[in-house]
Amino acid sequence: MRYPIVIHKDEGSDFGVIVPDIPGCYSAGDSYDEALQNAIEAIQCHLEGLLLDNESLPVASSIDNWINDQDYKDGVWAMVDVDLAQISGKVKRVNITLPERVLNLIDLYGKSHSVKNRSSFLTDAALDFMANHK
Repeated sequence: MRYPIVIHKDEGSDFGVIVPDIPGCYSAGDSYDEALQNAIEAIQCHLEGLLLDNESLPVASSIDNWINDQDYKDGVWAMVDVDLAQISGKVKRVNITLPERVLNLIDLYGKSHSVKNRSSFLTDAALDFMANHK
């Protein structure tokens, strides 16, 4: 799942990171690149904690949902990709049947949107669907 983050830098400080879609999720880094990497780790840890507490995972939105928010007006926006399949604990292999056309569409979408693999795509899609259809 791709989460929007906002990175800010005050003079004499590290690069700070806020994840607007995940209240309370923050990170930082000595450099812009380190801030991006640390943001991914912070999101994974935060989501893992939510799972351990049996809470639902926040669905990622687009930058457009936040870009006009005054709390983030001086920041630089980025998107980070978090593989939810990696944080959900034990992985279980399943056998599913899909129409070949749908499988081809998943693969095409994945290639054009830098999706790591089918499992990651299907995990993100299922969680997104459930969060939006409560």
